[in-house]
Order: sequence, then C-alpha cells, then structure tokens
Amino acid sequence: MSASASAPETPLAKLAQRLPDILTKANHTEMWGVELKDVQHAPTQVILTKFLRANNNDPVAAEQQLTSALEWRKEINPPALVTQSFSKTKFADLGFVTVHKDDADSNKTTVITWNIYGAVKDKKATFGDVDDFIKWRSALMELGVQQLKLNEITTPIPDGAEDPHQMIQVHDYLSVSFFRMDADVKAATRKVIPTMALAYPELLSHKYFVNVPTVMGFMYAAMKLVMAPATLRKFHPMSDGKSLALELPTLSSLPTEYGGKGGSVKEGLSIPLSEGTTKGDSVAPAVHAETEAKELRSTVEATAGNEQKKSEPAPAQNDVPVAAIENLSLTEQNKTEMPQNHNGFEVGQNKDKSISEQEQLPAASTESPSVPPAVAGEVTATPDEKPVSKET
Repeated sequence: MSASASAPETPLAKLAQRLPDILTKANHTEMWGVELKDVQHAPTQVILTKFLRANNNDPVAAEQQLTSALEWRKEINPPALVTQSFSKTKFADLGFVTVHKDDADSNKTTVITWNIYGAVKDKKATFGDVDDFIKWRSALMELGVQQLKLNEITTPIPDGAEDPHQMIQVHDYLSVSFFRMDADVKAATRKVIPTMALAYPELLSHKYFVNVPTVMGFMYAAMKLVMAPATLRKFHPMSDGKSLALELPTLSSLPTEYGGKGGSVKEGLSIPLSEGTTKGDSVAPAVHAETEAKELRSTVEATAGNEQKKSEPAPAQNDVPVAAIENLSLTEQNKTEMPQNHNGFEVGQNKDKSISEQEQLPAASTESPSVPPAVAGEVTATPDEKPVSKET
C-alpha cells in the first residue's frame, strides 16, 4: 500500500491526525468540558466536527482556530469564571440560561441563552471595563455550553448530518434604542465579537430577535439581499416577545414573558453576582441571576453599522446588538470583514454558523442603518449544511 493510499482522506481524519500536535502546541487539552482524546472518542469527534464546519471543512483553518481556542481557554479558564462572582451593578438581569424538555420528545432538551439588552442601566459601568465584560460574557456562554453536556455524548455526528448539540439564542430588544452607540459599547463590541467567534463556533442553531420595532422588518428584508438563504433561516425577528411560543410550539415551559407556561426568565440560570466590584470571589455555581443580554445588544449595535454600511444601504433604521452575532460565523460575503484574534487567525473565515454563539458587526449608524450585526456574525451556514428545524 502506498503512502498516499494510507494517508487520511477526509477533513475529519486529517484534523484528528493533527490533534496530538495541536494539544501539545496549545499545552491545553480541555474544550467545553471535554478532555480531547482521539476521533474514536465521541465527544472529541463532535468538537472536531464543529471546528471543521465553522471553517467550511478546511482542516488547516480548523486546526488554526482550534489551537487558538485552546490557548485562549488555558489563559482565561472559562469554567472557573462560571462560579466567580461578578458585579451586580454592572450585569444584573442582562443574561440567563434556561433548559426545556421537548413536549413531543421526552428524550430531547433545548438549551436557550437569553440576552436582555434593555436591562443595561449604566453603559459606562457595564462596558467601561472591557476585560471584565469579556470575562462575564464568556462565563455566560460557558454556562450555556455546560447545559449541553458535551462530555456525555456517546454518538458521533454522522458525516453531513445535522448537529443536535447546539443552543438557541434569544435577543430581547424591549426598550432598546437602535440608534445610539457610545464609545464604551463600541470598544466592548470590538473585543467580544472576535472572542466569541474564536472560542465558541457552531454552538448556536437559531437566533430569535424579539420585541424589535416593526421598522426592523426593513432591515431583515435588506439582509435577504446579502445573506445566504441557509443563514437567513436561522434568524427569526418578531415584534412581540410572546410570539416566541408560536415559533417553538413543543417547548411549553418557555418563560411567561415569551408566551410559555414556565416561570419568569429571571428564574433561569445565570452567573453569580454580588454588590461589590467583580474580580473574583468564588461562590456557588450558577444560580438564577442576571447578566449578559445588554452586552450583546451593544456589541451587535456597534458592529452592525460598520460592516453592513459598505455592502448596501439599509432603510433608515437602528442596528442590532453585537451579541446577536457573536457565536455565529460570517457568511462568505462578509468573511473579509472578520476581526482577527490575538494570534492573527482570521476568526470566521469561510465559516458557517457558529456561537456560539460568534460576532462581527458593522458599526451602528443613524445615517445609513446597517443589517443587525448579530445576524451577520453568528449564524452562517456552510454550502452543504442542512436546514435546521426551528425546534432544534
């Protein structure tokens, strides 16, 4: 048998072959609660598949991103951030995570992360310390990922099959101004977007934008001109938050604010908060709380204006919080706009949807509104990606 015949042929096999060197270079082996081993290990296979899909099945690009993401996790230690106490003054009521049993399939659960943009009371306090904000935002994302229980996966994702290990993200814009964007929000957005895109690819299946002004419909129409249909299928804008229950009919336990029969979204999981400044007291793990939505909104707003302004003028409108795009990769059309991470790797290059949470937004502009950054940055679909059902 020739050397060429024995060489790995599939993108997954090629990336798996490189995994030992990747782990050695990063000097870190944990990703999203999973100790990476080999492709025979189902949780490892799922994670490698996510990084490949985020890079259009390019094993070289996937290796670059995986290496950088592992290095980032070693430096930041997101699992530890989940149990750290952050400032209530900064992050109260901004973000939550809920888990819902599916009425039609008792074996299926859906994880939802909630970004309550209208809860931000003091932009300077919330976004002024960018590093602190990034840590809190990463903690919230990590909290959602923990609910996916990726380390308990027993079945690999078949080649070309739909990925069942993803979350839904909801952005609530109630009482949010779509036209204003200050320097602190812009600075936070610039850093949040590439961080989420790098560290949490292919973790979001759908993004719902609720309580948005009716005029935002024009922006969505404009997006149809520049975004792939597979990507647009993942974005669901609606003017009434209670309409979410109609979009997710098998999740009757949705929060009451969104048309469900469950408790308030504020009863969901969130990052621990305290009255003082943040930086560090460790407390009990995630409990109800308050946290992340505003940051996302701001982030999205900041990014939205700059990026979409170039490609096409949108109707006079507002831009959407950056967070909306943070866990999704950009479409092919937008890939040249992607920010780079600290190692120079172009986050989102040739990527499809994640994270994801991930996050490149145009800067908001009142003169020429851009498409919501959240839409453009987080959820993009690869050419061969299958449509995902709304209940996923």
